[in-house]
Amino acid sequence: MQDQEIAATPTVTICGAGLAGSLMAIYLARRGFQVEVFERSGDPRKDQAPAGRSINLALAERGIDALRGVGLHHRVARFALPMRGRMVHGLDSEPLLQPYGQSDSEVIYSVHRARLNTALLDAAESTRRVRIHFSQELLELNLVSGMADFLDHASGRRYQRPVQPLIGADGAGSAVREALARHLEMEVDARLLDHGYLELTVPPGPGGRHMMDPAALHIWPRGNYMMIALPNADGSFTNTLFLASTGDPSFNSLDSFDRFHRFMAAQFPDAMASLSMLEQDYHENPVGIMGTIRCPHWHAGGEAVLIGDAAHALVPFHGQGMNCAFEDCAELDRCVAESATWDQAFSRFQRARRGNADAIADMALENYLEMRDAVLDPGYVLRRALEQELERRHPDQFVPRYSMVMFRRIPYALAQQRGRTNLEILRKLTSGVERLDDVDYVLASRLVQQLEPLEPEAPNDMTTT
Repeated sequence: MQDQEIAATPTVTICGAGLAGSLMAIYLARRGFQVEVFERSGDPRKDQAPAGRSINLALAERGIDALRGVGLHHRVARFALPMRGRMVHGLDSEPLLQPYGQSDSEVIYSVHRARLNTALLDAAESTRRVRIHFSQELLELNLVSGMADFLDHASGRRYQRPVQPLIGADGAGSAVREALARHLEMEVDARLLDHGYLELTVPPGPGGRHMMDPAALHIWPRGNYMMIALPNADGSFTNTLFLASTGDPSFNSLDSFDRFHRFMAAQFPDAMASLSMLEQDYHENPVGIMGTIRCPHWHAGGEAVLIGDAAHALVPFHGQGMNCAFEDCAELDRCVAESATWDQAFSRFQRARRGNADAIADMALENYLEMRDAVLDPGYVLRRALEQELERRHPDQFVPRYSMVMFRRIPYALAQQRGRTNLEILRKLTSGVERLDDVDYVLASRLVQQLEPLEPEAPNDMTTT
């Protein structure tokens, strides 16, 4: 089809009413478009989420900034819980808090996926420019004619409608991506991690209080596997066990509750008293899969474009899947504002985001190794302490990679590059050193002064206007 002018486009179609699709609809509505959103599942405000699929999310500065762009950060702040660091639970040691950043403002927020999705859906519909059609499955997409076939699950009726331009926000199993791959004859790199996850529950304590410190992300690193826990506003925690799919130990080898219980009691003894729903969770919650998806092309002319997990699914170990998707929405909105046609907008968007998506995919995989193993290593602890000391002394030039990713809006690719340089400096300064006081800070200053200054720290505050 001929590339369509943005100014002459009355309606934009979005496939997927999850977090990215809902936020993108709000951005487009604010630009004056009518937005038609088609979602395969039912309305989550009416239907209960599937068991074991309410995994909490870590909202950081990139996601906050995207919400700030449409004025929703205040609304989300009502149910977002700040976490100031990792509470590391060793097998034979007392829990130890490892702060994320230098100041009290450097926190990430635990948000419940269902509550966030509800807030975004309500906000989208309140624009009066967004119509959301639930239980509508995309069956076929013709990117030449711009027509799509849908199935209405409520009535069983199959129908066809025009969808150009189309934004595919339909997740890691994207039907829009499959159609794009066929149309462009492209190979999609989809790699499953050989580890899965099981969601567990820590109910609220007496009086609705949290059973653990609610101002931290709790982590039980055990080398080849780990468990984490994020707080909820109702006093509960959502725990997630990450474990190999096969081998010993693995989800495959823990094939009875008795074996599973013995494993949990041996590896996470300080958590057992609070995991009062362990047997129910074991039997009712499915083991989830995780993987990384990379696409060489995110759009087909001005007909369709992919955003969020549909374009670049990530493993969850850097807490950036949602934040990256929200950043996509803000960037695509900017590209639409700066372009005359949809092809121009989609091309600019891909150029701006694809390299950064690849970078955060790599860093998310690396962070799994750090979280499940390195956080207890003395060398890692020393380098982490030195990172924070160098940042305190040289705040404009030395910023830890974690802080660049979570607390600033530095492009992911630059954060990855600077992170590698930081690690070289840290290893050089800690070689043969066991204590922070023994570091050669004269050499440290000389090495850090060679780095280019970075952008100032972002507000990272849910209440900032």
